[in-house]
Amino acid sequence: MSHEQDAYRAAWEAAVEGAQMRDVPFETMSGVPTDAVYGDGPLPGQYPYTRGLFPAGYRSRLWTMRMFAGFGTAEDTNMRFKEILRNGGTGLSTAFDMPTLMGRDSDSSWSLGEVGRAGVAVDTLADMEDLYADIDLSKVSTSMTINGPAAIVMAMYVAVGEKGGVPRAQLAGTIQNDILKEYQAQKEYIYPPRPSMRIVTDMIDFTNTEMPRWHPVSISGYHIREAGSNAAQELAFTLANGFAYVEAAIAEGQDVNEFGRRLSFFFNSHSDFFEEIGKFRAARRIWARWMKERYGATDERAMMCRFHTQTAGVSLTAQQPENNIGRVAIQALAGVLGGTQSLHTDSFDEALALPTEKAARIALRTQQIVAHETGAALVADPLGGSHYVEWMTDEMERQAEAVFTHLEDLGNGSILEGVYAGIDNGYFVGEIADSAYRFEREVNAGRRIIVGVNEFTDGNEEGQANLLRIDSKTEEYQLKRLETVKHDRDSNAVARTLATVTAAAHDPTVNLMPPIIEAVESYATLEEIVMAMEQVFGTYVEQAIV
Repeated sequence: MSHEQDAYRAAWEAAVEGAQMRDVPFETMSGVPTDAVYGDGPLPGQYPYTRGLFPAGYRSRLWTMRMFAGFGTAEDTNMRFKEILRNGGTGLSTAFDMPTLMGRDSDSSWSLGEVGRAGVAVDTLADMEDLYADIDLSKVSTSMTINGPAAIVMAMYVAVGEKGGVPRAQLAGTIQNDILKEYQAQKEYIYPPRPSMRIVTDMIDFTNTEMPRWHPVSISGYHIREAGSNAAQELAFTLANGFAYVEAAIAEGQDVNEFGRRLSFFFNSHSDFFEEIGKFRAARRIWARWMKERYGATDERAMMCRFHTQTAGVSLTAQQPENNIGRVAIQALAGVLGGTQSLHTDSFDEALALPTEKAARIALRTQQIVAHETGAALVADPLGGSHYVEWMTDEMERQAEAVFTHLEDLGNGSILEGVYAGIDNGYFVGEIADSAYRFEREVNAGRRIIVGVNEFTDGNEEGQANLLRIDSKTEEYQLKRLETVKHDRDSNAVARTLATVTAAAHDPTVNLMPPIIEAVESYATLEEIVMAMEQVFGTYVEQAIV
């Protein structure tokens, strides 16, 4: 071992020794003691973080078990949140219904039949107050999966916290706010890309100064993968979007060492076990290198690719749905062995409906089994040094770098401009569609086996009972709730604050977050605030690519 490697190891050992460890036996079930890491060379917690962000891995702290939940009314979801916390969940993750995701109120003609169906309905601050009622926001970390109207929903969360005595500086959590992937995969956009990026950079700037514990963007490969991409495309497109946000924020004069340390990522964990682990390891290495060498980050925290993982919803089958418990367990283990910071495990019935309480509990228990019974949390990067895993990590990186080169060419040296161009010319959509088509052909031809779907189908005739069903009474309740809020609020204050939002949208030197918070506090609705900015920004209409 060289002197440099000796110093490297000594620094790592000092970091591990200084870390507070969990009070568990660090030994196998048979009583064999385990070290925090095995192998020479790069170590966990040291640049470029291939082996993990923290020296002791999960020996010092387990990943956050952040279960995704949202359905019906705010009161319905509040009850599910409390159930998750009672059962050992350590973070909340909020799913919103389709009208909310699209910036529409429940009483919009666009919302008919969709209120509360795929997530919780949130129209005004009153709904957000009910959503987090009796939950101490100073003690829980909250993630919210929303993009087009993300600034408005974050403003509601700030207002709820402050009304409950929790200053915005103490609020901890993440809002997805990854608008670029909406044009590429999920399609829940409102405004065109460039004004949408202005909103994102305003949110980054606002949280830098006002909300130091908040992650203003969770750059999401999850939805890219769910749309049909392969693992390498998920990795490449996600990190490219991350680089685009970095370039946009730097162009606004923001310090990469300030905002970079609170950017986070959201990856899919699919069923190809070793490919997923290689993808996660490559993501950390690529992000660290680009942030340091390309964008000039000197703060180690700004080079760290922190990520949340969710098991692959698209892999769940309606046929023999109990098999999904096995799929989710394997995918969860891949996320843990890949070094995720937080994890959501899908419920086995989600191919059929929103999860029942029992199915959600089984999903959480799956994480707890991985954490406490498998030994996976005893050692940092336990598969590091495997010839196959190291090769897969390198291969994921190689394929991602080829995509970055293409985007740089499209953008004349700028990843940001290359991403804009790739949205305009259909590059991302086309690549994802081709990948999805290729996979589907393999399944249909029987060359790729999906258990219970195209092979091993005995038992498919069995029905699935006890599904969670959202009936029409939910929509009726929400419409009455919204009507009451509109009746009781100060309409003059609403008009004044909405005008302030529109004026701020006209002036690119004004940060949009303070006027949006003021509008939220007046109980202006989500759609009213969306429309106040739409007057200036317009709407985005995707162009068909032939």
